[in-house]
Formats: sequence, C-alpha cells, structure tokens
Amino acid sequence: MMKFMKSMTIENCAFGTLVIDGISHQDDLMILPDGAIIAPWRRRKGHQLSMEDLKELIHASPEVIIMGTGMSGGVKPDRDLETQLSRLGIRFMAAPNPKAVRIFNKLVQEKRVGAGFHLTC
Repeated sequence: MMKFMKSMTIENCAFGTLVIDGISHQDDLMILPDGAIIAPWRRRKGHQLSMEDLKELIHASPEVIIMGTGMSGGVKPDRDLETQLSRLGIRFMAAPNPKAVRIFNKLVQEKRVGAGFHLTC
C-alpha cells in the first residue's frame, strides 16, 4: 500500500509566504512526497522551470508534481516539461499559487504528491 502525506496541509498563501502545518515559510520551496520540505529552492534560470530544477523531487518518485508558479504565475515551465515528466509516469500540473495550493491539498489525500512553490511574482 502506498503511503500518502495525509496530515500535511498548506493553510495559507500570500505574496512571499506559504503556511504549511502552522509553519510560515518565506523562501521558495519544494515539498517531497514524504513531507520533507527543501528550502530555499532555486531554479537554474530564475523564473524558468526545467527538468534539472525538479531532479531531487523526481528522484522521490511522486505520482504528481504540482508547481505553484507564484502569486501571479511568474514562473514558466519549459515547453516540453509536462511531456518529459509524463514519460516518467509523473503527472504535472502548474498554476498560480492560490490554485496550486487548492490542488495540492486535495491530491495529497489520495496520491504521492510532490510540489514546488515560488512565493513571489
């Protein structure tokens, strides 16, 4: 039986802040399927997201990766990123943070979810 992070909840997001299980985070971060948080998390090309940026998350074997692209969607995934992840059996979803948080909180109850969040733009 697969283990899911049923207890993890992103409670709030605002420009520059993400509150996870009562703890406020001010750095861009990655959430691994086991609930570990990696912060600060930086992408090689700032507001561009590539496979290389997700290497550690991919290694953790998520079923789904959710990318919070910032409060107004400033981070842009590489054009072929979704296809590359699909070939590995990983579903990829990217959305501005408020929507990405809603998706994360729903899917984390039923799947091995990993995520990345850019906390500004």
